[in-house]
Amino acid sequence: MSRFVLLSPNGEFDQKLRAAVSNGLRGSVQTIASDILPAGPQELFALLNQEQPEVLIIGPDVPYEEALRFAKVFDVQLPGLSLVLVSDVEPDFLLYAMRAGIRDILSPHADAAEIRVLLERACQSFATRHRGPETPAENNGRGLVIGVFSPKGGVGKTTLATNIAIGLGQIAPMSVVIVDLDLQFGDVASGLYLNPEHTVTDAVTPAAAQDSLVLKAFLTVHPAGIYALCAPPNPVDADHITPEQVSRLIEQLAQEFQYVVIDTAPGMPEIGLAAMEQCTDVVWVSAMDVPSLRGLRSGLEVLRQLDIMPESRHVVLNMADAKAGLNVRDVEATIGAPVDVSIPRSRAVALSTNRGIPVLQESKKDPAVKSLRQLVERFNPAWRAQTQRKLHRRVVI
Repeated sequence: MSRFVLLSPNGEFDQKLRAAVSNGLRGSVQTIASDILPAGPQELFALLNQEQPEVLIIGPDVPYEEALRFAKVFDVQLPGLSLVLVSDVEPDFLLYAMRAGIRDILSPHADAAEIRVLLERACQSFATRHRGPETPAENNGRGLVIGVFSPKGGVGKTTLATNIAIGLGQIAPMSVVIVDLDLQFGDVASGLYLNPEHTVTDAVTPAAAQDSLVLKAFLTVHPAGIYALCAPPNPVDADHITPEQVSRLIEQLAQEFQYVVIDTAPGMPEIGLAAMEQCTDVVWVSAMDVPSLRGLRSGLEVLRQLDIMPESRHVVLNMADAKAGLNVRDVEATIGAPVDVSIPRSRAVALSTNRGIPVLQESKKDPAVKSLRQLVERFNPAWRAQTQRKLHRRVVI
C-alpha cells in the first residue's frame, strides 16, 4: 500500500518527493502522472488499486482551478485525508485553498529535507484525525508558549531560544515553531542559518490573521524538524507591527503547535509585554555580571507590579563562570529569585552560534550541552507530569 500519492505530470518533482520519502519516511509513493485529476475517491482508488492513502499531494503543473475542484470533493467525501498543494500561489489565494480543503502548501522549489518535514507533519495530522480528538490536560489543548526574555542585551538570549526550539523539536518533531519578536535586530535567522522568504511582517497581515493555513505558508522549515518565523530584514518594518497583531499571532500558533518558542528584544517594549501575556512559561536570562543581574531584578519587580508574570518561571544563569567573582547564592540574593538552570561558559556554544548550527543539533559532549538539555526537559510533558516537585530548585556552579 502506498502511503503517499502524487498527482502531477512533473517528473522532476516526482523524483524529489521519492528522495524525501526514501530518506527516513515509512511507506512508498505512487504517482498518477496527469494534470487532469480523478473525479472523486472511487475513481482515484480504482487507479491506485488500493484503499485510501494518508497523504495526497497535488503536484506542480496541475491547474489551480482543477486542484481546488478536486480538494472540495475530497474534503466532503474523505475529510480525514491530508491534502497538500504544491504551488507558488499568491497569499490572496491561500484562503480559497483552505476553504477547499487543502491542509498545507508546499513550494515547488522546496528541497528534499523541506518536503520530508512537511510530509511527516501531514502524516501526524492524518493520525491525529483518525485517532480522534485528544485534549492535553495541561493548558486546555493549547500549546506551551515559551518566551525567552532579558532586560539586558548580550546575555545569549537568542542562543538559548534557538537551542530550546531545537531540543523541543527532538521531543516533538514538526510540532515546534520559534518566533523572532526582536523585530528590529533579531538574529534567529542567522542563529539557525536560514534565509527566510517570509517574515513576521507577512504573518500579521489580515489574511494570515484570519486563517491559520495562510499563516503556515509564511513559516520557514528548518532541517532539524522545526518551523521558524523570523524578524523582518528591514528594521523600519517593525514600526508597522502592533502589540495586538503579535497577540493574535501567538494565539494562532499556540492552537497549531505543541510548542511556541518566542525570542524577544532586550528590555520590556510593548511588543514584548504583549507576548508575555500570552506565555505559559517565561525563561529569564542573565549573564554573570552585576549590570545584568540588577537589570533582571528591576525587570522582575516591574512585572510583579504589573501582575503579568506567568506562573511558570525559569531563571537561567548563562555563561556562568566560577572565576567571575560571584556564585549562585550571590546571584539569587541580587535578583531576589532562585536560579533554576546554570549554563557554564562554553567554547562549543560560541562556535555553534557563529556557525548558525545550535549546539543541541549536533549532540556534542559539553557541560553546557548537559545544562541546555536540563532546561529543555523542563518543558517535556512527561517530565512535568511525573514530577510533583517545585519547578524552582537550587543549582550550583
